[in-house]
Amino acid sequence: MFSFHWPLAALLLPLPLLIWKFWPRPHGATDAYTHGDRSTLLHPALGRLASTFIASRSLTHAGNRLHILMLVLLWVTLVLALMRPQWLEPYTEVRTEGYDLMLAVDTSRSMEALDFSVGGRQVTRMAVIKGVLGRFIEAREGDRIGIVVFGSQAFVLSPMTLDARAAYNLVDSIVARMAGDGTAIGDAIGLGVKKLRERPEGSRVLILVTDGENTEGSLPPRLAARLAAHEGIRIYTIGVGSKGLVPFMENGRMTQVKMEIDEGLLTEVASITGGEYFRATDTSALEQIYERIDALEKTQAESRSVMIPKPLYRWPLGISLLLLLLLGLFPDGIPRAWFARRAHG
Repeated sequence: MFSFHWPLAALLLPLPLLIWKFWPRPHGATDAYTHGDRSTLLHPALGRLASTFIASRSLTHAGNRLHILMLVLLWVTLVLALMRPQWLEPYTEVRTEGYDLMLAVDTSRSMEALDFSVGGRQVTRMAVIKGVLGRFIEAREGDRIGIVVFGSQAFVLSPMTLDARAAYNLVDSIVARMAGDGTAIGDAIGLGVKKLRERPEGSRVLILVTDGENTEGSLPPRLAARLAAHEGIRIYTIGVGSKGLVPFMENGRMTQVKMEIDEGLLTEVASITGGEYFRATDTSALEQIYERIDALEKTQAESRSVMIPKPLYRWPLGISLLLLLLLGLFPDGIPRAWFARRAHG
């Protein structure tokens, strides 16, 4: 489909005519031929000279007419180029069925606790979470995944994307305390709801991974859960780590720090939205959530048609440059000799 991006630029077409018509002429200007004093010209072949002058004048007028036509074409093509002609080609984007998953990951100070072991070696909660979420993302082919990290505040680390590799790399880059030392569970849920409600209804899922209690933020977790339920978003909460005294590396030496998990809050948040709470004290418990998500109905495939413009301004611009070149080569009009050869040829 052909169209102009700036069609109103066509209003410039009559501008030269208006300037010629209404622009004030310089004082004392006269026509090319005046009827002032006439002088007598004495010539032995006056008749032949007069006929030659008339023929030359007609040829000059023909050159002037062509010169004016070239100027008109130059202006028209420049205006056409300014209007930005374009050819619109339809393009249809089809998105496959899949889940809309938002991962909310706790990055508070307590995620540095060393109460997990892998291969007989103590590792932090954050290391275990990153490994499990990494495998989880690799298995979500065709799903849209977003990432929110939260500590004292909540931030979007990644918007909803089909690029599982990019999401995997972003999860791998998460470190404890990157969003502060606190735990703003309500703000994390609210931010996840804000991003998920932009997606079509069907399988909006928020997976909240935390190891503590709500200690920061401006949005209460229960109110945030009700907002999620209103938007049709299911929240699966995962409580990570052990309660009571847990090993913690602080200032280069191992200590025991008392930590708690508000399981009542996490259970209530999941229940309000129709989700489920998981208690994760080892890596196998974290992976049970796979089956729960696979049982949901996938979001239906989307299709969206857009018109991709193909610019065509180069054609009128090229013609105008060619005309400008000709006018530069012949600023006084087409030479008389050219018309004479055409007349006698």
